[in-house]
Amino acid sequence: MHPLHPNETNWIDQVNNSLMLAHMPFYEQQYWEKRSIYRVPAHITNLNSEAYRPQVVSFGPHHHHDLHPMEDHKRRALLCFLRRSEKPLERFLESLKDVLGALEESYDVLDPMWKKDSGEGAADRFLQLMITDGCFMLEILRFANMEVYDYAPNDPIFSKHGRLYILPVIGRDMLLLENQLPMLVLDRLVAVCDDKKEDEYINELILKYLGASENNPSTGKCLHVLDVFRKNRVQLNLDKVVSMGNLNNACTGTCLHVLDVFEKSLLMESKKNKKKKSKGGLEIILPATELREHGIQFRQSSTNSLKEISFASGVLRLPVIVVDDSTESMFLNLIAFERLHIQAGTEVTSYICFMNHLIDKAQDIALLRKKGIIQNYMESDEVAAKLFNSVAKDVMLDPDSSLHDTINKVRKYCMKRGHKWRANLEHIYFRNPWVILSIIAAFLLFGLTTIQTVYTVLGYKK
Repeated sequence: MHPLHPNETNWIDQVNNSLMLAHMPFYEQQYWEKRSIYRVPAHITNLNSEAYRPQVVSFGPHHHHDLHPMEDHKRRALLCFLRRSEKPLERFLESLKDVLGALEESYDVLDPMWKKDSGEGAADRFLQLMITDGCFMLEILRFANMEVYDYAPNDPIFSKHGRLYILPVIGRDMLLLENQLPMLVLDRLVAVCDDKKEDEYINELILKYLGASENNPSTGKCLHVLDVFRKNRVQLNLDKVVSMGNLNNACTGTCLHVLDVFEKSLLMESKKNKKKKSKGGLEIILPATELREHGIQFRQSSTNSLKEISFASGVLRLPVIVVDDSTESMFLNLIAFERLHIQAGTEVTSYICFMNHLIDKAQDIALLRKKGIIQNYMESDEVAAKLFNSVAKDVMLDPDSSLHDTINKVRKYCMKRGHKWRANLEHIYFRNPWVILSIIAAFLLFGLTTIQTVYTVLGYKK
């Protein structure tokens, strides 16, 4: 029997130690829960690699070496932040040192140069990065929200010129999954700078800067900027919980409070959807222009939540969405976050999948634009349609999504005999203007012939 090599002995010890940890309760669950900022894998970025890369500024370690010109502006912002706070740098460093391990564990992949156990100076470099990028992000948010006025009027970033040309691009970069800072960094910096700030202070700064909807401003504890933005876009307005949960058609039994009612209603809908899918298979909704031929009308939802899609009495209600040059990158990163972070949910992915079926060509965009549902700032409706189709590549509707119920309602409405006849008439006869003119002429001719016949009969009787 050959003696074990030292490397083999180390490997055996590592495996045995891992086996011991694996038996500890919730060890694996806690291990995965700590991660929230991910490197997007190649099979996702290959579709559009530029959508995941920052254009102007990097936040955090993943793209730190890609955009050097902004580093000087970060250092200037750090000095202004410290000067205004009137607190020494050491206090901020000590605050972040206390949570250094949690900050490192927020990243699923971290280069050895940033890890505290990778050699002398690595932890210091990581802390410097967190403080510098965190202070710069806070300065951007405060400047955008009119809370900071002490920069020079010709400052390249913190000026009227920067607000017009630079801040919109920085906002786009803040919504990239690989370009996130743990929210813990911002919380700690604000806590040292000003102890009296409210819990939602940072979230409100982010949402106002990004122009997000305030239909229900309380987003609660979040992981990073992208998580704040996503939660705001998918949260439901609790005042409309009954209508959104379709509680008028289902009995939820005795409930403890409003959230309990809503949770039970969603569970009941999920069970219904599973039964329907087992019978009917894959569910597909027709494009918007074809749904209009079946008599379906389109109206705006009462809020801009991506979950607030409903169908009743021939009316499909959809949230208002702005489509511009940053929309594709925003949705791709939100979808990547939902795909990589297990606890994130699938609301954005399900919404995109639904809209991809609803939008097939430029005419569908034009229809939704006229109804005020899509605000299109792209070059054309055709470009906007292609955007939705490209973003929806390789995505699928969550089997437990409440949108299955909406799709089934729309399909049942379209399958009714009267609505099918109407669609056939519109599709065959009313698309060609010459056919329409021919039909009108035929009716006029028939009317004139009838009148002539009546007069002939009356004349004969006299």
